[in-house]
Amino acid sequence: MNIEDYREFCLSLSEDVEEKLPFTAFHHASGVLVYYVHGHMFSFFDCDTFGIITLKCQPERIEELKAQYECIGNPYNESPKHWIGINPTTAPDDLLKELTRNSYEIVKAKYKKYG
Repeated sequence: MNIEDYREFCLSLSEDVEEKLPFTAFHHASGVLVYYVHGHMFSFFDCDTFGIITLKCQPERIEELKAQYECIGNPYNESPKHWIGINPTTAPDDLLKELTRNSYEIVKAKYKKYG
């Protein structure tokens, strides 16, 4: 999936989804695009490379997903206990969409009471 298709998909999940570049003050992270629901991130990636998308995931699913799919590995700059990294250029589109929707749902459910 290319970056524009992925952006469109994330924004289509809900009217509550926000897209921001929150790290522009940091040279090495200035191109990191983050998607939020209820003020909490559920997906992010570097726009300059679009090499790894970091997503929230249920801890009990992570090792199985890594074993089953080569495109799934460790997240960028997050705990591998609760997050995964997925290569959008090698991942099947349906898998990327399913895991992104899953991440969105995890964060939405956890922070709904605060949003």
